[in-house]
Amino acid sequence: MGKIVDGTFHTFNPWWGCTKVSAGCKHCYAEALAIRYGQDLWGPKAPRRLMSDDNWRKPLRWNSDARLLGIRHQVFCASMADVFDLEAPEGQLERLWRLIRVTPYLDWMLLTKRPQRIADSLPADWGNGYPNVALGTTVEDSRVVGRVAILTAVPAHERFLSVEPLIGPIDDLPLLGIDWIFGGAESGPYARPMKQEWADSIRRQCDEAGVRCSFKGGSFDRRQHREPSRARVPQDRQLALFDAP
Repeated sequence: MGKIVDGTFHTFNPWWGCTKVSAGCKHCYAEALAIRYGQDLWGPKAPRRLMSDDNWRKPLRWNSDARLLGIRHQVFCASMADVFDLEAPEGQLERLWRLIRVTPYLDWMLLTKRPQRIADSLPADWGNGYPNVALGTTVEDSRVVGRVAILTAVPAHERFLSVEPLIGPIDDLPLLGIDWIFGGAESGPYARPMKQEWADSIRRQCDEAGVRCSFKGGSFDRRQHREPSRARVPQDRQLALFDAP
């Protein structure tokens, strides 16, 4: 994937809605935002919200801007859904792959808590991966560390992990085949605190494996009398959490 230039970060949602699958989903900010907008979109039987054609045209405009400027833009997809959701609206994932193919100046980040669904959801021409797509999975604690092996078994030009919200220690993180990691504590009024040693352990593992790693500040365990980390996700890996409806 190409060099990312400061200020060229976007979030694209092909649809809204999801189903919780693990402890990291307990205080889902996306569900809370949807409820705030009067949308009941979470759960296996809940409808997913389709997005407008204008929303789908945004990446085309971003791609055109990037091409004219001779730079690359980064797109996080999707903050209000999981693109590998079993209940994804019919035809929308295929529409997303078509969009990714015609936006070669955009570097797409596809993050999922369902890596077991990636292989069966890839387009026929995926091959060893699209050069403008990074595949990632969330690992919020050691109970779901098995997601990493599933992710690395999928061919991809780049793979990443999100350890956010980090709600428990992960001392056995398999990093072979992982290019970078970002993480942070849970946010919001019911945030579960993150212990400083959990973040320190992941940093050490990444240093030993030569994997890039960055943490954002958040709700640290105040009983440790430690200040939240001031480290930010590097400029080439910053994410917008969500976009407005």
